[in-house]
Amino acid sequence: MRDLVIWGCGGMAREINHLCEQLGRKVVGFLDERSPLKGTIVDDVPVLGDISDIGPLCDEVAIVCAGVGDPALKKHFAEKTNAAGFQLAGPLVHPAIRLSARSSVQDGSVLCEGVVITVNVHIGRHVVINRNATLGHDAEVGDYVTVSPGANVSGNVRIGEGCFVGTGASIREKIEIGPWAVVGGGAFVKDDVPAGCTVVGVPASVLEQ
Repeated sequence: MRDLVIWGCGGMAREINHLCEQLGRKVVGFLDERSPLKGTIVDDVPVLGDISDIGPLCDEVAIVCAGVGDPALKKHFAEKTNAAGFQLAGPLVHPAIRLSARSSVQDGSVLCEGVVITVNVHIGRHVVINRNATLGHDAEVGDYVTVSPGANVSGNVRIGEGCFVGTGASIREKIEIGPWAVVGGGAFVKDDVPAGCTVVGVPASVLEQ
């Protein structure tokens, strides 16, 4: 099993590094496009620079692209990693989480401590399901989604590619969240959310731009 390099060196990346310690996975560095951070040390892990700076490691490491909460950045990092010819990391699932054999988690996704997932839940690539979030039966989560701490997603919910679900938000059953939509922290979503919209409040309504 290859050592890991994590995109980002902020809070989310550091939490993933902590998860890797719990899983017994070695993290040899962080990646960051901000050149002044190259050579710094974050939580005892070196910031190696951009992916172009680690070419000699191409056949030795796998890259975690979900080290940031911003879905657009996750997609950017995944595309950049693929273009550079690096292997993407497989899913990282906290050891206390019990996944049903009827559920699936795709490569690059991260399931943090306290997450609860029931049956027939399908999670795409480079998704972050953060601490104490819940996903009900038959939920589907698209690529690059971030589900923040304490969010509750009910059964038969569809969350499209690139969505961001804020801390403590709740989504009722059989709702569809369109691609690249944002659900604000603490919102209660009782109606479908159009693609690209931001919804806030209880009950949630579209935030006028």
